[in-house]
Amino acid sequence: MFPLGRRQYAEDAEDKIHAGKFGSLEFVLKNDLCTGCGTCVGVCPNNAMGMRKDEKRGIYHPELDYLKCTGCGLCSKSCPGYKVDFKELFLEIFGETPPLNTNGFLLGNYIKCYSGYSTDPDIRYNSASGGLVTQLLLFMLNEEIIDGALVTGMKGSSPLESNPSIAKSREEIIGASRSKYCPVPANIMLKEILHSEGKYAVVGLPCHIHGVRKAEQSIKKLREKIVLHMGLFCSHTDTFLETEYLLHRLKVKSDNVSEIAYRGKGWPGMLTVKLKTGDEINVPFHKWIRTHAYCMFIPRRCLLCCDHSAELADISFADAWLPEFENDSVGRSLAVTRTKCGEEILQKAAASKEIEVMEIDSVRVAESQKMMRFKKNSLSCRLLLFRSLGRKIPAYNRDLPKPSLADFPRSGIIFINRYIASKRSLWNLLEMFINLQSPLERIYAKAVKNAPRGSK
Repeated sequence: MFPLGRRQYAEDAEDKIHAGKFGSLEFVLKNDLCTGCGTCVGVCPNNAMGMRKDEKRGIYHPELDYLKCTGCGLCSKSCPGYKVDFKELFLEIFGETPPLNTNGFLLGNYIKCYSGYSTDPDIRYNSASGGLVTQLLLFMLNEEIIDGALVTGMKGSSPLESNPSIAKSREEIIGASRSKYCPVPANIMLKEILHSEGKYAVVGLPCHIHGVRKAEQSIKKLREKIVLHMGLFCSHTDTFLETEYLLHRLKVKSDNVSEIAYRGKGWPGMLTVKLKTGDEINVPFHKWIRTHAYCMFIPRRCLLCCDHSAELADISFADAWLPEFENDSVGRSLAVTRTKCGEEILQKAAASKEIEVMEIDSVRVAESQKMMRFKKNSLSCRLLLFRSLGRKIPAYNRDLPKPSLADFPRSGIIFINRYIASKRSLWNLLEMFINLQSPLERIYAKAVKNAPRGSK
């Protein structure tokens, strides 16, 4: 059994949200609880909201046209930034809460776990990790299970910014494949789903899935239109400053970039930067990912997230970071089916030979995600640190484990990393700073592995 604490962190933010016309939005923004998911924009029936890019901080946040707002409250009810009632949603979606053991705590509710890949060699090679998500979307589109899918590509007119869209063709789905290491306001496209005929799948990070599930509680039409929620495992997203820093290291000006792809070209892939001159720069994954791994450019709200594995999805997907697959240079995904619908669609796609899947132990899935344990095990530590500084924290209504002593210095280092990375004048020192932390990471990993975790 995994020892769980009883404190549920459900008292802080939600108690402050009031029924005033603009109170909830102002509270979320003022207290930096916005995830940038775009749900509020996507569900607003009066087109009173939009997303704005904060150039200094490198994130998106919503803006409200006060003259158009009627105070309907849908934005507040759907916002995952200040509250996600996990126990309520677990019961509503799955009919039960996750089992109280280590796997249940880390992965949430699940039916089965798989490793697999697309049988289309081009899709497999050019996806982030095996192409399962892309191939499943194509299968559902071909079988007329869906009429389109909410996916995210990159903007042609502004190639360093993400571009959520509703893909309705093979070309559009394939064009949106591969991971995006930058802010993604995917749920702004819920508006198009609500105003279009047909059935849809949505692909998103945990915060996107949280927003969709909350919106579905208030909007029956949305619940009827979305037939599959496809979640992507996520340790955290990165601000736009991450991409700016990578270009800084490559000595490339952002104005000279015509296209960027963070993954693809096999596994674990390449960062590919295409220039307007026609030149192309390719950087192996392990040579550029370190600032992401050390949470240098992590948005503040990501530090307070409790969901690594997209626990509210029908199917969740991840990279297969396991020793037995380390020589798989073309890519392989891990998939966690959580609902009967998700399991059936995966099996139908496998029967059609469009994907190849093999069942895998859930323990191996958890072991493949090194950041998962830190993200969930030490969350109560970070929440405590924020509260001690007088900061508001989100309400989750779920049990969290008691932090170990090792979690406090590790969390403190991440706060320092964020501060240093936020100062462009210090960017030339980032690699040196990461090198200094590598030995500390090994010490922390050993300490956490051996640390007892009692109840609160």
